[in-house]
Parts: sequence; structure tokens; C-alpha cells
Amino acid sequence: MDRKQGAPVDTSTSDYVKIFRQSSPYIHAHRGKTFVIMLSGETLADTHFANIVNDIALLSSLGVRLVLVHGARPQINQRVMERGLNCRFQGHQRITSKQVLECVKEAVGSLRVKVESQFSMGLINSPMHGSRIRVVSGNFVTARPLGVVDGIDFQHTGEVRRIDQKAIVQQLDQGNVVLLSCLGYSATGEAFNLPVENVATSTAARLNAEKLIMFSNQPGILDHDGRVLRTMRPSIAREWLEGMTDQEGVRLLSAAVEACNAGVNRSHIVSHAVDGSLLQELFTREGDGTLITRDMDAYEHLRPATINDIGGIIELIRPLEEKGVLVRRSRKALEREISCFTVAVRDGMIIGCASLLPFADATSAELACVVVHPDYRNGNRGDILLEQIEQLAVQQGITHLYVLTTRTAHWFIERGFTPAPLSALPEEKRALYNKDRKSKVFVKPVAMTSEVAIAQAE
Repeated sequence: MDRKQGAPVDTSTSDYVKIFRQSSPYIHAHRGKTFVIMLSGETLADTHFANIVNDIALLSSLGVRLVLVHGARPQINQRVMERGLNCRFQGHQRITSKQVLECVKEAVGSLRVKVESQFSMGLINSPMHGSRIRVVSGNFVTARPLGVVDGIDFQHTGEVRRIDQKAIVQQLDQGNVVLLSCLGYSATGEAFNLPVENVATSTAARLNAEKLIMFSNQPGILDHDGRVLRTMRPSIAREWLEGMTDQEGVRLLSAAVEACNAGVNRSHIVSHAVDGSLLQELFTREGDGTLITRDMDAYEHLRPATINDIGGIIELIRPLEEKGVLVRRSRKALEREISCFTVAVRDGMIIGCASLLPFADATSAELACVVVHPDYRNGNRGDILLEQIEQLAVQQGITHLYVLTTRTAHWFIERGFTPAPLSALPEEKRALYNKDRKSKVFVKPVAMTSEVAIAQAE
């Protein structure tokens, strides 16, 4: 790329650098992991599908092991309608007659060609031009008939009986992208129409995949006000299913819960209508869809800080130190006080911290360095940190918390702190008071619970 000497730096460049730096930990974390990506028939028909192919190719180039599972609902419906066939559904499942099965085969065959051709020609005008992405299909899915359920014969509709895990892994080990469809074959050679969600969840579970990613018409699972639910545990997802009426949402969320229960760490639901949603979900901290995760506590939690957290704490507090909101702390000072810190961690990143510094009298302490990352201040994380510090204070027999602040007095007042004179501070803290900063002093009594009092008495 030609560059002009002395040309001003575009602000978009700094944004790119920031985004790239934030994504680099995810690039490292995803390398060598197995992702199962479900492409609905609607996804394959979307105008963004060529870009989705490019994004999938990028994942492959970054060392992600990929299995794609495609559906064909709208394409099957179109063929059924054109032939004037009668096709019934029971719940969310199609009853597949012999005539409808022919429509399924045609639709699936056509879509397989489309996917393979996109990986062959869709990269020409993209940064991935010249890369060789081999897509391999085969009879990796063994099916069995769904049979008669509640008196209804589902005919050629089936369910997954077995996933040929060994054969798929062999292809992944060779660097190939494996492509599965919603067609499965029985041991006797019969073909069955399978719910694409059933194939995707069974494959993810059998391969012990790190992630199951499913594309949706919606930007994710929506709450009652139409806002995207960003993260939830499987137990919460099951509660949401009870009140949901959107059929696609029910299918996807049910599949996500099933996958998590089968051992898949994380299931993601993203929109095929939003360009780049796959990359946003995988390489940014906030994501771009709905995440259902078994390890919710590991995804975001509080814990005592360790010496390895010092770099993250420095990065978090440095902007506030430069603005004069916080007193500057040297790395050595942080190393001495690290055992007094509690950190809030989200997906491996420190997004908040606070410290509890006991005074010599052992009954009072300073609450210091309460910081939440700017991108995460729209929740109640500051309150959660404060509550954790108060619980630690009670456990240590501390009865009063002091805080010195220049800019955030109202935040502490709203949480029960009251103004106090400088003379109220313990002598050791008064001796270190910086008169140039003119920090205001606040104090809050810490109530000891009856359980803690009994434990200490014993």
C-alpha cells in the first residue's frame, strides 16, 4: 500500500488498532478449537451470505477447525409449493412424505453446490483471495426414522442416530472444512429429512466442540421490550422458552440449551442479516448476539487479585490517574498491595477493581481504587464491587470504611457514606494526606451479620 510522507493519521486507523488489539486475545484463544456453525436456509438465501463465507474462511485461516451444518427450510417450501404438494407440520417439524423427500433432496443438493462454489469463487474479491479452503462433504450422519409420535407418522422425517466423529476429525486434522446438511442416511440406505438443529447440536456434542454458532433472522434472543439478551445460563434459557412464541427463536434457543447440556461450552445465536455479526460475536468482548454458556461464573465474576493481574489493573486505572481522579500508584506499590485488591473479570479481561486497605487499629480500613472500565459502566458492577468489599471488611472484623475522593463524592453518598472531617481519619492516614489534592473524606459503618458475629465469637 502506498503511503504519503507526513500524511495525517486517519482517526479510523486508531479505531482499527484498538479493535485489533482487543481481538488478539480471542484470535489466540480460538486457534485449534472446533466450532460447529449452523447455516439456516434463510442464511444461505441472505444477501450477506457471500460475506459470511468470507468470515468463515477467515476463521479457518486463523486456525479454527470448522464444521458447517446447513438447513434448507425455505428452499424446500418453495419446491413443495411449486409442485402443489400438501406438506404438514407437527409442532416445529415437517412431516416428510415420499414426494416431499424428493424436494428435500433437490434443495439440499442445490445448496451444497452453492456453499462449495461460494468457497471457491466467493473469495476472489476479498482479502482471502488466493487462500485454499477445501470443503468436504460426505455421509458423516447416520439417521433413523422419527417414526410415529402421538399417533402421527412422520414418514421420512428422521433424527440423528450417530455422528461419524472419527471421519470428521480426520478431515479437520487435514485442515478441511467439513460440510453437513439436514439429510441423513440409515444403515439400510434410506434418506431422512433431519431438523438442522438436531444435526448441529449432535455434531457439536459428539466432537466436544468449543462452540455451536447458529444464524438467525433476529439479532439474537429478544426480551419483551425487543432488546437482545446478551448472555444467559441454560437454566435461564429454559425459563425463557416457556413464554416464547417465535418459532425460530424457540428452535434455536432449545438447540443452544441442548448443546450446553451435552457438554458444549458455549452456544451463540447471531444474525445473518447483520453484516459481520459472526466476527463481532467472536472477536469483541460485548459480542453481537446471544450467548448461552455453561460457565457463566467464569465468563464474568469477582475474585481476589493476584500478582499476574497487575498489568490489567494498571491498564484499567491509568486513564483515571492521568486525569487526576485517582492518586498515582507505582507498580511496586501495586505489588505490595495486590493482596488487598478484588478484581471483576469478564472473559479473561479485568473490567473493574477495588481495594480494601486495613489500618493499624484493625477496626477500620480504606476503600480505595474503585474503578470500572468505561465500556461496562452501564450495569451495577460498581455496586457489586462495593458489596464484595463490605463483605470482606465484615469478615476481617472491620467496622468502618473510609474513602477519600475528589470527583465521585455523590456516588459514595448515595451508597451510605457520610462526610467526615480530616481528623476522623486514623493517624497513619492523616500523616499521608495530600493537601494539594484536597480530597474529601467519607465514612461508612459496616454492619456485622449475626452469622459472622457468632463465627468470630466461636
